[in-house]
Amino acid sequence: MSTLPFLARRVLAFSVFTVSVVHAAPAPSAPKLVLVLAVDGLPAEQLQRYRGQFGQGGLRRLMDEGAVFSNAHQAHGVTVTAVGHAAILSGAYPYQHGIIGNNWIDPVSKASVYCTDDASHTYIGEETKPGDGTSPARLRVDTLGDQLRYASGNRAKVIAVSGKDRGAILLAGKTGTAYMYMDKTGNFASSTWYMAAHPQWVQQYQAGRPQDRYYGKTWKPLLADAAYAGDAPDALFPATPASPNRFPFSFYSDSGNIDADYFNRLKTSPFLDELTLDFARAAIEGERLGGTAGVTDLLGVSLSAHDYVNHAYGPESKMSHDHLQRLDRMLADFFTYLDRKLGAGNVLVVLTADHGFPNTPEFVKAAKGDAGRVNAGALVAALNVALAAKYGHEKLAIAQSAPNFHLDYAAIDKLGVARGEVENTAAAFLRAQEGVAEVFTRSQFEANATGATRMGVLMRRAWHRELSGDLVVVTRPNWYFSSSGSSSGTGTSHGSPYSYDTNVPLLLSGRKWIKPGYYGQYAETVDIAPTLANVLRLRPPSGSEGRVLVEALQTP
Repeated sequence: MSTLPFLARRVLAFSVFTVSVVHAAPAPSAPKLVLVLAVDGLPAEQLQRYRGQFGQGGLRRLMDEGAVFSNAHQAHGVTVTAVGHAAILSGAYPYQHGIIGNNWIDPVSKASVYCTDDASHTYIGEETKPGDGTSPARLRVDTLGDQLRYASGNRAKVIAVSGKDRGAILLAGKTGTAYMYMDKTGNFASSTWYMAAHPQWVQQYQAGRPQDRYYGKTWKPLLADAAYAGDAPDALFPATPASPNRFPFSFYSDSGNIDADYFNRLKTSPFLDELTLDFARAAIEGERLGGTAGVTDLLGVSLSAHDYVNHAYGPESKMSHDHLQRLDRMLADFFTYLDRKLGAGNVLVVLTADHGFPNTPEFVKAAKGDAGRVNAGALVAALNVALAAKYGHEKLAIAQSAPNFHLDYAAIDKLGVARGEVENTAAAFLRAQEGVAEVFTRSQFEANATGATRMGVLMRRAWHRELSGDLVVVTRPNWYFSSSGSSSGTGTSHGSPYSYDTNVPLLLSGRKWIKPGYYGQYAETVDIAPTLANVLRLRPPSGSEGRVLVEALQTP
């Protein structure tokens, strides 16, 4: 491996390929449709581990016929759904695009805010609660879809569909249209940011109630038992009153009726992705995507269920393994549909993920590794005790949305103590706590003094001066902040700068534009937007810092 620091290697690579782009020949013809698939929570290693079990027409088709970047990363330090989705089509890092987490602390009110909430907009025909995701207003940059719309005089259509509101909204950008799964009704719906009422095709789709067809159905393993021999044993997932935590899984409601309980349970199953792809087909038909001569349309599809499954059971589980096999078959059907609808070779496909996943702590510990969960609330409480003992003020750490922790600078100023001193005291205390690897301070970020190590660079990219915390805590490898706030529990989570969270699939397919091959070059998800812009002869999005993946592009 190169001895150059991480940032220097990235800058050098960027410079080299920027020069190459100037002389690159344009693509021979534009695709009818660009399909961007984001599989929520899919580590790159799972594609390699299970490759031999995939069918012929889905993931293996992309891997055999397209460009596979094995060393691709979500190259920022807070690897969660919203941040990753914002990067894919903006080409920007969080310090520019402003989506620093799924949630974060408002710097003025100190209240928690959600990445896509917008009180001025509501879901169409659905209950909208405070904090629900209804618009891209918090996204501070434009996207490839916005550039496509602009360059085409708004003739190009940009549609995004997801099981999560943030997955759809952050792919759709400012001028596209997002549709998201409603876990109270099982509908896919948009919001008033995009339109006043749903078009007729959406109303017809909703009237068909496809989400009801899974009631009483079970999810059983797709393959023979021997195919799962290397997965984590069932004993790792203790049964609970709410779930047996092992196959078969049944989908129903405790009330005995098709209701919100049932629709919520569907999320941790292959059926959510099946519904998402089904709605994507309806969008292609209803909006005539790819059907306007001389115009390229963009369809973003974020498949959310793998994330829910991995959170519950970990990527080492039989459930995660089987879910990916089922998703592979769903994609094969979807690609066959696209070939039939738009003609083989007329769609450019990109598949990536918003983040990877670590194994569950229990799995790591069983292999004699160090792992655990960090209770962020308890960490803040302990920090305040330590700071009070030194400075005589009861609560200098006033809020947290891990990994961001916020200090009361007004109180610190009244104490007559330098802010940097309190930051350093707090950082030293936190570094000594179980499960903590490193702590970066506001003063470090503002002075660009986080260092040229990979961790330092990724955390600097993830930090936004106006929005992020005054202390940013990085857990040790295989430790993570528990979403429940507890240091115990089940399942696993993500959000770190470690490779298991950053290394994601990056597959590009479409022989008119993409040169098939297995590429070991370092790549990032921020490279997707400028690469597609190059193919489509568009201006890259305003915040784009990625490089064009010229090594994987066809020349006439």
